[in-house]
Amino acid sequence: MSLSLIIKWGGQEYTITSLSEEDTVLDLKQSLKGLTGVLPERQKLLGLKMKGKPAEDDVKLGALKLKPNTKIMMMGTREESLEDVLGPPPDNDDVINDFDIEEEVVEVENREENLLKISRRVKEYKVEILNPPREGKKLLVLDVDYTLFDHRSCAETGVELMRPYLHEFLTSAYEDYDIVIWSATNMKWIEAKMKELGVSTNANYKITFMLDSAAMITVHTPRRGLIDVKPLGVIWGKFSEYYSKKNTIMFDDIGRNFLMNPQNGLKIRPFMKAHLNRDKDKELLKLTQYLKEIAKLDDFLELNHKHWERYLSKKQGQ
Repeated sequence: MSLSLIIKWGGQEYTITSLSEEDTVLDLKQSLKGLTGVLPERQKLLGLKMKGKPAEDDVKLGALKLKPNTKIMMMGTREESLEDVLGPPPDNDDVINDFDIEEEVVEVENREENLLKISRRVKEYKVEILNPPREGKKLLVLDVDYTLFDHRSCAETGVELMRPYLHEFLTSAYEDYDIVIWSATNMKWIEAKMKELGVSTNANYKITFMLDSAAMITVHTPRRGLIDVKPLGVIWGKFSEYYSKKNTIMFDDIGRNFLMNPQNGLKIRPFMKAHLNRDKDKELLKLTQYLKEIAKLDDFLELNHKHWERYLSKKQGQ
């Protein structure tokens, strides 16, 4: 059953009709983030009570017994300054706290409530197409933090923190793949970082579109509780004539981000301490070769990306 809520913030009212009783307070906060730009951890929702106390993020909205068109006051500020946009995004130490996803997958991947959340994202999340999808190309989905650059180290420019061989990697990949950027931050930050790294303006390749945290969903795992993930089903649902499980690969340094589509995820080694590792990191160089090798296949589902280096070594030895 869908809910209709009215959120008052900053002198305006926002109507949300995309949530159901099975969604959580955190799902509501994610929706509000998309509307207002205020990060979930900075939101305070007045009037959402559970047994006389403020409702925790994992509480289902149905448990709050909200009446239709309930009005909720939100307090919180968005990060507007350029310094906030270009600086490290909050709460992104996940790479240190990552866990092996294997035993969680069965519980999460095909659960109906999670598939419904994906359906809603397909229907409601607005994708700004920067360059049209190309017929016959496969799809490469890339994380940003620790995958394409080191966002924690200090430097004069973002280029100093860029992962080695980034532009060569993207230039080569573009020959066989449409390229999509998906970061668990806000779009303003993603756009600023891609511009700073010279990715959005490079003449040798083009980015098809970019996704932010609002395209993610929250899933409940038996061992870890609520976590946010990047479900590729959102892309497949929106662009079913171009992309599917058979032709999509996703790079991320956090394995749980592809909990909903583990077969398509490749967990990349995180690029950290750029000043120390800039001359040693050859991950993108090797992955360039892997992408070129598997681009020859009609179906990626026969691959196990966990063993990508073994696969590459075997092919190059033939």
